[in-house]
Amino acid sequence: MINKPLVVFLVVQLLKTFNHFIMKTTKKLIMISIMSAVYFCLSCLSVQAQVTDSILTLKKAINIALSKQQILKAKDNYAKASAEAITSAKRDGLPDFTLSAQQSYGTINGLNGLASGLPGLTTIVAGPAASSQNWNAAFAAFYSSNINWNIFSFGLERAHIAEAKGFHDRDAADLEQEKFQQQVKVAGAYLNVLAAQRLRYSMNVNLYRVSQLRDVILTRTENGLNPGVDSAIANAELSKARISVTDAINYEQTQAANLAIQLGVNQQSFSLDSVYINQLPAHLPEQPLNDISNHPELKYLSARVKSSELSANFISKTSLPRVSLFGVLQERGSGFGTNYANNFTDFSHNYLNGVGLTRANYLVGIGVTWNLTDLTRVISRVKSQHYYSDGLTNEYNYQENILTNQLLQGNKQLVNSLQKYHEAPIQLKAASDAYEQKKTLYSNGLATIVDVTQTLYNLNIAETDRDIASNAVWQALLYISASSGNFNLFINQF
Repeated sequence: MINKPLVVFLVVQLLKTFNHFIMKTTKKLIMISIMSAVYFCLSCLSVQAQVTDSILTLKKAINIALSKQQILKAKDNYAKASAEAITSAKRDGLPDFTLSAQQSYGTINGLNGLASGLPGLTTIVAGPAASSQNWNAAFAAFYSSNINWNIFSFGLERAHIAEAKGFHDRDAADLEQEKFQQQVKVAGAYLNVLAAQRLRYSMNVNLYRVSQLRDVILTRTENGLNPGVDSAIANAELSKARISVTDAINYEQTQAANLAIQLGVNQQSFSLDSVYINQLPAHLPEQPLNDISNHPELKYLSARVKSSELSANFISKTSLPRVSLFGVLQERGSGFGTNYANNFTDFSHNYLNGVGLTRANYLVGIGVTWNLTDLTRVISRVKSQHYYSDGLTNEYNYQENILTNQLLQGNKQLVNSLQKYHEAPIQLKAASDAYEQKKTLYSNGLATIVDVTQTLYNLNIAETDRDIASNAVWQALLYISASSGNFNLFINQF
């Protein structure tokens, strides 16, 4: 959009310069001044027209942030991971089906004795107890298939699936609240950059005004109409105005850097939509808002509490017994003959004779397992998880109280900013009249330079307040939107 106030200001200042040249210069210089003024105005309009095509609107900025921010991509991946965990939990209820094949070569010397299973690798050798050690060796094979199915676990599988769904709901809510937070951050940074740009504009206007006033003061002091100290004060005011411009530029650059961070792009200069400076929101709340029940952050905290309770329920189920259906099919082969116990020469070194299928067995059954000591372990784990849930509930209540008070403050801030918006033009009119009056009195020797500089300072403050008054209304509306959890209240104004 073309910055109409800037163009009007430039035209007015050029006309003032033109009047000054009428009084001070020749006709030739007058013509040059007119042509320069026309060229300068046309250049400004051309530049503004070009910028219009590259304006970064707020909605476009939000879309950039939602597509580029790495934190959003991270939380989206977390949500996808927890969605896959639901599928995994459902498949945990399928029966275990195991196939195994083993081929080996070795001896089968047996010995009467006792043995107990210990953690680690256990090797089983089945053979006759011979009177002495021998090193007869042959090939052997063992093939098996096993099925084990927990057909009843007292709700363990359902609790596991519910826990996985709770984690996914939590991660999905976390993603949504992060999107909401990013939209608010981008909107806030956007408005801050606009306010900084407007502040820089006001400081530039003030610098031009102080420069013009300084030229008048220098002329009068050189002609002896005013004391020499006035020129020193005028130079000091000009220097202060230049510093103010530098500070405004620095502030604008800082806010632009923050906006670039929120967008996930490199730092740059932004051409923004001036509607948030020149207009008020089209649909302001008619009554103070007080509903925060749909706030994305509260939904996320609520999902955390729920997922923690689901985890506690799943943990409690792990101590219950399990009923399993199982089946086994085995095939064996051996290079040792059936009469090897009586004839130690009844074996073969041939590989094929040892790995062939010679014996088969099957087994089916149903069993119940219950680790009773898990009862004592699980009780403490469930208590721990409930304490964790209570802590999450405390966080929910804490954040709910913060958002409630922020919303109340936002309603008051909106009323105050609207009042300031309506008062700003009155303040500016009074400050402008006072400045013109003191400047006129000073030109006629009826006021001091201190009187003029004071009204000049008041005028600069009034212009700054006027320039950011509408932006403050938008800031207050954004604060209400952020506190209530309804970003559409802010973004859908046009």
